[in-house]
Amino acid sequence: MTGIHFVSDDEEKTALEYFYDIGLGHAKRGKPRDAIFYFDKVLAVNPVHLNALISKGNALGKIGRYNNAISSYDEALKLEPKHVICLLNKGLALHYLQRYDEAVTCYDKILSQEPEHASAMYHKACSKSLQKNTEEALVLLERVVVLDPKYGIRASGDKDLDILRNDDRFKALVT
Repeated sequence: MTGIHFVSDDEEKTALEYFYDIGLGHAKRGKPRDAIFYFDKVLAVNPVHLNALISKGNALGKIGRYNNAISSYDEALKLEPKHVICLLNKGLALHYLQRYDEAVTCYDKILSQEPEHASAMYHKACSKSLQKNTEEALVLLERVVVLDPKYGIRASGDKDLDILRNDDRFKALVT
């Protein structure tokens, strides 16, 4: 008799979560390439593993493979179209590719669900600033700094906001 062993669904789920957890551990230790290896193992068995798709996108973003990250986020968004973290990170990847209109669309999807989501608001302000839409960028920054003053500190050194530096409203936000 051969040593054929059939794996139960529970055993498969346990193995997938084990590989996923190893991937997360590598990601947390700053080893995105190793993390991607394990997320890919999970996705080879379960291509609709939401957390593996999102985590893989995050790891791809860490190594500057933004187009691949966006593809991973898109697969995750097919499963859960309103996933806030996925939308936020897709927006950031688009922003890094200078696809500001598309990035703003991601942030707007978040803000339609959570109108006071400070991170989405801040990143939208950055994209608007780089689009030279200074008025909208300033309005967004004013709102976000009221919601969370740490964004004023963050804005003070953010190169995406350089176009706003000489504006008195901006100076008031970052001092």
